Amino acid sequence: MKHLHQLFYPSTWSFAAKLSAVMLVVVLLPISLIAYYQPICQNSLSVLVIGAIATICALILTQRMTRPIRALTKTAKKLEQDNFSLQALVKVSRSRDDIGHLARIFLHIAEEVKAVREQKRQQQVKDVLLKELSNSDINWLIATGHQVKIAPGTVLIEEGQVVETLYIVLDGTLSVTVSQGKTSEWEIAQLGSGEIVGESLFIGTPAIATTIKALEPSLVLSIPQQQLTAKLQQDIGFASRFTRAIAILLLDRLHSTISQLSNPQLLQDQPLRDMLFVLGELNDSDIDWLIKSGTRQKITANTVLIHEQRSVDALYILLSGTMTVSISENKRNVLVRAFTARENRESLGQEITKLSRGEIMGETPFIDDRLPSATVKALEDSLVLSIHRSRLVAKLQLDVGFASRFYRVIATLHSNKLQEIFRRLGYSQPVDRKNQPLDKAIEYEDELDFSVLDRMALAGTRFDWMLSRLTGV
Repeated sequence: MKHLHQLFYPSTWSFAAKLSAVMLVVVLLPISLIAYYQPICQNSLSVLVIGAIATICALILTQRMTRPIRALTKTAKKLEQDNFSLQALVKVSRSRDDIGHLARIFLHIAEEVKAVREQKRQQQVKDVLLKELSNSDINWLIATGHQVKIAPGTVLIEEGQVVETLYIVLDGTLSVTVSQGKTSEWEIAQLGSGEIVGESLFIGTPAIATTIKALEPSLVLSIPQQQLTAKLQQDIGFASRFTRAIAILLLDRLHSTISQLSNPQLLQDQPLRDMLFVLGELNDSDIDWLIKSGTRQKITANTVLIHEQRSVDALYILLSGTMTVSISENKRNVLVRAFTARENRESLGQEITKLSRGEIMGETPFIDDRLPSATVKALEDSLVLSIHRSRLVAKLQLDVGFASRFYRVIATLHSNKLQEIFRRLGYSQPVDRKNQPLDKAIEYEDELDFSVLDRMALAGTRFDWMLSRLTGV
């Protein structure tokens, strides 16, 4: 009786039963229609049209039946890339058949893996400030800042708001969201203990593209902008250590965000603008050292400059040409991939962005010990300035002033990339001009900052000077 009851309720059928039924329809439908209409339609063309329609209907049924399998396969590939965006499986998991049951198990396992990965990442984040800052640095932060308890749902920083305070998350969890219209928002990240919020105030991007609020009772250390800026200017050692810590945290946040992206267009950048910023922040002596210590290298088309999951030998500045950045879709044993002969390797993988003149490459090893997560390959004959790793590491250790400026530049580039991704993910609103006094130092998106323009003009001159020295023009 139970089996007879299930016969009239297809939603309770197993996937095998549904697939068998569809295959039966695929076979019988065209034959039945042709057999039925052939005596009526003497025209052979009409019979062919009827058969084609029947075949298309059968194929549509087959496609609908295999959709859950495709969703499972797509999700599995995402998990290989450490992408835990599993919305495609949610609808499948609501089905009451065996595929729905499999999808629910798959989602449960994925959530457990995500939780373990996130716990490990948060532990690494917690250790960054403790490892990078000295005891005197931490004592200054304690003496200057004050602890603030944040209730769940409290907004710490509003999207488009000018940041005037730096926050260090001591306990709890904060949610990072972007607006999706006037009434909805989308959570793109969570920040736990050890994270820093509001770092944009001292690296040149005072207004941010996200809203940050507490998910649970949280405790933060609030440090005013004025005192922090003064400390960074007066204490070069503190500036070097603090900006390095910021760069490490932002790099981790950037990698975590990129791993969740499905649209590579969100990674498109303006590298020449970034390079001009770099040259505007560094001293003349810094740029002169880069030129003297670096080597001009010609990179022929199709040459791989940086290999995914292999050590990087130098810092590279792209002077001319175009390169592509790609990530491997095959996450097999990294040792097997690293020691496989080039001619036996699979294709370089999915392209996520292109690099053009002015882009900096290979900076990760100088702020973190992780291996590159992407491959950089020349699309055309290119010219790069290569600064060997050992020379740059020695310079960073011996010249504290250079180190503070270098780490600030890297932190700012990572912050700019994050903010640009967040703006493209959501519908970032400009800073609200209403109820703001005119004498308040606020920089709006549509206003010109003449100090920035001056630095960019200086940077443009420096870039031309650097090119002329390197090319001998």
